[in-house]
Amino acid sequence: MAFAPMGPEASFFDVLDRHRESLLAALRRGGREPPTGGSRLASRFEDSVGLQMVSHCTTRKIKSDSPKSAQKFSLILKILSMIYKLVQSNTYATKRDIYYTDSQLFGNQTVVDNIINDISCMLKVSRRSLHILSTSKGLIAGNLRYIEEDGTKVNCTCGATAVAVPSNIQGIRNAKFVLIVEKDATFQRLLDDNFCNKLSPCIMITGKGVPDLNTRLLVKKLWDTFHVPVFTLVDADPHGIEIMCIYKYGSMSMSFEAHHLTVPAIRWLGLLPSDLKRLNVPKDSLIPLTKRDQMKLDSILRRPYVTCQPFWRKEMEIMADSKMKAEIQALTFLSSDYLSRVYLPNKLKFGGWI
Repeated sequence: MAFAPMGPEASFFDVLDRHRESLLAALRRGGREPPTGGSRLASRFEDSVGLQMVSHCTTRKIKSDSPKSAQKFSLILKILSMIYKLVQSNTYATKRDIYYTDSQLFGNQTVVDNIINDISCMLKVSRRSLHILSTSKGLIAGNLRYIEEDGTKVNCTCGATAVAVPSNIQGIRNAKFVLIVEKDATFQRLLDDNFCNKLSPCIMITGKGVPDLNTRLLVKKLWDTFHVPVFTLVDADPHGIEIMCIYKYGSMSMSFEAHHLTVPAIRWLGLLPSDLKRLNVPKDSLIPLTKRDQMKLDSILRRPYVTCQPFWRKEMEIMADSKMKAEIQALTFLSSDYLSRVYLPNKLKFGGWI
């Protein structure tokens, strides 16, 4: 395999640039991807947006005069009044802040989270429009500078550390591509290997597993602002594929916010199940699929968006046939820095995504 140069020359990005042109052409065609080889739970699929709420779906009724739902109704009114004050004063609060205003009354954080989701769905606005923020768990690094709402200037220039994903940003800069990394451990290893500087300009993000709202919003904003290629690096297992699908197509529980969260142009860069055989990853580095894994994989294969992704289906069928999965760390059998030195640079240079 060829090795990527330190500080890649312009020709290194030729394939990426052509991919970006195809994405822009797809947008001009109406947002469709280029051709390739509770009440909130009722959703349908659009390939240009992802999972969305259906027009007519089952609704949940809460009556103010019903003893069974009186408490829920009162909690909804309380949170609505808090939202009204936030909007009137142009201030913001996290869901955690709201819970701690009266933790005894709410009982637990989940109650607050569900009510806020219901209000957002009912009013058909994003949570940010309600002036409610989520606490970030994700990290970002690379060729990105931005200004936070309070005017603070943040420079994410990649070194050995990263910064927390912000709740809102302005004044962001450009990059050649965005790499979403499933796990924090892999993200930190790429930082240690100076990956962002070697393949500059790029932006690297991790949601530390299942992404929080702020991480998904940031990925969406980067795509909407720059329309640069966005790739995912996940484990070759059903859980990793599920996380990638959340970024690309959304989740059932948040389908009412699909337009604000999904990036259907996202591509699967690795780790592909077919890579395991191609790279001769030894069997003792692989892990047998559990019964739960098999159920998850079967569930994903039945989803409507998989029909639009024949190459994804093929990779998942390879996994199903082998009954094996692998973590990204399985590549270390080749060398400790194989991921950053060879695997990712060659995938990016030669178009090894699907």
